[in-house]
Amino acid sequence: MEFHCTFCEWRCGLKIVLLCMLLAGCGSPSRAGGGFVSPRSDAVVKTDAEWQSTLTSDQYKILRRQGTERPFTGKYWDSKTVGTYTCGGCGLPLFSSGAKFKSGTGWPSFTQPIAKDAIADTEDQSLMISRTEILCNRCGGHLGHVFEDGPPPTGQRYCVNGNALDFLAKEDGK
Repeated sequence: MEFHCTFCEWRCGLKIVLLCMLLAGCGSPSRAGGGFVSPRSDAVVKTDAEWQSTLTSDQYKILRRQGTERPFTGKYWDSKTVGTYTCGGCGLPLFSSGAKFKSGTGWPSFTQPIAKDAIADTEDQSLMISRTEILCNRCGGHLGHVFEDGPPPTGQRYCVNGNALDFLAKEDGK
């Protein structure tokens, strides 16, 4: 019997699907985040049809349907450009390139958000294990997960789908 692996996008046996998901940790799909209500005064609220018409298919799959991209395939996983990573759904600044580090996972990884109120989190038990899902705190878009295995100074690894992000490069002299 074959299963469609949402992690690697291949059709494979159940054992391979489970192994893929467990090895990747942050790359598996999440079903948390439904019903998110932003506490921000500048919250972005759209209907599902509005999100579908404004996002690319990859952005919609990740930001609104809690999907994931395959490792080493999304935007920004290996970028070293200086600037600010923003939410692909609403443009909220989320992470500074100064907080980005090479985690070896194939997804952009950061030690901390650009501001405490930029990211919301929620418990995710979609793989029969407890993880912390991270969301854009303005539009509720699924970004990825945060883990407690990152480098100093925080010890955290914000593992983010690159296709959930946009990027504003820092202009010279600014």
